[in-house]
Amino acid sequence: MPLKKGDILDEKKRYPESCGLMVKVMSGGAGFEKLICCDHDLTDEDIVPQVGSTLGRKRGTMPVGMILDENKLYPDSCGLRVMILEGGAGFREIICCGHSLTLTSLRALEELSQFRGTPPTSGVGPHGNA
Repeated sequence: MPLKKGDILDEKKRYPESCGLMVKVMSGGAGFEKLICCDHDLTDEDIVPQVGSTLGRKRGTMPVGMILDENKLYPDSCGLRVMILEGGAGFREIICCGHSLTLTSLRALEELSQFRGTPPTSGVGPHGNA
């Protein structure tokens, strides 16, 4: 079930009653197994040719445009990078290359970067509040 750059996974394709998570693959994806949202397993069966309607999608704690990058947590991975396009209230995890990407693991990475003295990945931009 490998993914490739440009693929769009849309939870509404098979689960219209869901929160409607829609993600776009930015890179990597050779080791992709599944994405779990609203207790549904999204696989290559959920790939759509283009971005669908945004009506009826429920946003969660992940903002639109947020990028989840497997390579930052697991350098030995295929480097799956996805961008949240819409929805996500029921997001649980992405399983790729045998690794689990969750919001908890991404927060831990951000805390580690602050501990090391590197700038945080969110918050105020390099030129102040715009």
